[in-house]
Amino acid sequence: MAAPEPTERPDTPTDRTESFSDGVFAVAITLLVLDLGVGTVSRGGLASALGREWPHYAAFVVSFLTIGIIWINHHAMFVRIAHVDRTLVFLNLLLLMTVTAIPFPTRLLAGYLHEGPDERVAAAVYAGSFLVLSIAFSAVNTWSARRALVSEWFPAEQLRRQVRRGYIGLPVYAAAIGLAFASAVVSLVLCALIAVYYALPQRV
Repeated sequence: MAAPEPTERPDTPTDRTESFSDGVFAVAITLLVLDLGVGTVSRGGLASALGREWPHYAAFVVSFLTIGIIWINHHAMFVRIAHVDRTLVFLNLLLLMTVTAIPFPTRLLAGYLHEGPDERVAAAVYAGSFLVLSIAFSAVNTWSARRALVSEWFPAEQLRRQVRRGYIGLPVYAAAIGLAFASAVVSLVLCALIAVYYALPQRV
């Protein structure tokens, strides 16, 4: 009797993983806009009501840029990945879970900014969500590199630099968590600066 066909190859092309990931990123980034609004305002009070909503705008911009930049770097990462194995699929799923969670701490920070002690807790949760996201991204990046899932054409030294670069955000996000208890605004600015850093192309 012939042996049964395996239900899954040890590694597979990346097409389905990338397509699913793109859909999740699109949904997560779209959900951010649902928290923008001014509610009911009195006649002639729209301008001041819009001004009072600046925490929502600030949190929206930082979260939108962070998710967008993560998506860009996720795409770049999968350009060099030739195959995915089962572990990489699960690690990527974990990364996507952290991405879909971003609208919650964004709403939390926007709602509690300038609300006394609670704003510091909200800012710490916000920075912490990005720390977890960064850890998940680094896990995908590191696993693909160490398990030889990256295409042979990609230079080994450049791959090592890419992996090391992914770790840079970890201590900075951790610092943003600590700074949140001193100043929520400074913590938010630091998260924005990390996003800008990862938006810049890596120096060859």
